[in-house]
Amino acid sequence: MNDPREQFAATAVDLVDTHADTAIVYAEIAGQYLGAAQRRHPDRVINVGIREQLMVNVGAGLSLAGVFPIVHTFAPFLVERAYEQIKLGFAHQDTDGMLVSTGGSVDMAAVGRTHQTSADVALMGAVPGFTVHVPGTAAEVDQVMRRGHVTRGRSYVRVTAQQNSRSFDVGDGRLHRVRNGSNGLVVIAVGPVLDAVLAATEGLDATVCYTATVRPFDGAGVRAALGDAVPDVVLVEPYMAGTSAHQVGSALAHRPHRLLSLGFGVDELRNYGTAAQHLSAAGLDAAGLADSIRSWRTPVAV
Repeated sequence: MNDPREQFAATAVDLVDTHADTAIVYAEIAGQYLGAAQRRHPDRVINVGIREQLMVNVGAGLSLAGVFPIVHTFAPFLVERAYEQIKLGFAHQDTDGMLVSTGGSVDMAAVGRTHQTSADVALMGAVPGFTVHVPGTAAEVDQVMRRGHVTRGRSYVRVTAQQNSRSFDVGDGRLHRVRNGSNGLVVIAVGPVLDAVLAATEGLDATVCYTATVRPFDGAGVRAALGDAVPDVVLVEPYMAGTSAHQVGSALAHRPHRLLSLGFGVDELRNYGTAAQHLSAAGLDAAGLADSIRSWRTPVAV
């Protein structure tokens, strides 16, 4: 399978090569992928250096001038460091653009806390007018980027090294039913956690659903996945636990249900390690997810 980050660069470069109204703005990161395109289009592939707030403002300024910007750097630098610029440059001025991050959550755990974020999706969900996509494969990265380029508007695309073994048609943002169950247990996997969710629920009578879009959230798809039983819904997101809990709760507001939100907690793990080790510590590997789901479903003796 292709590397999702390399796919981002290939898609972005193709869009710049084939559309004279499209630009890439980046902050040093990904220069190894974008250098040739920058030489071809020095006025539309712009490296601002390690100045992330400036990067977002340049993107917003290009949009005001009629150019569609693709703005890119690591997730903590793009969202957390330049949040005010996103809020004012894009949302407040109602400008179009695509913000694409890499290194979300613990992709870059080995280089320390500065390069980690699990709060980016929650933060972007609070900015008006943004769709938020969490593609689970390189092919899905290409899909959501091309769809966002056609539809315009404002979008945030979260690209991570972790990916699933299967791609879906994610261009329309709907929820996909991957495995059917019959007893009211529905597990929703967001983006690159699907493989772990499928392994964790093997042998369980559970409906497993998948989405690569969390804003807007396909509430109608959630309702359609439920049977007649009072549902137990497990929401598994590869960032801060509960980020989309409100969306699921709103979709089921008029129906009794229980909801378990799984993801990263707010506590900081201060040990360096691999992404796999951090996922395991957060209970987001197959074994951890299986333990959480089974213990939640086990009746408590009175």
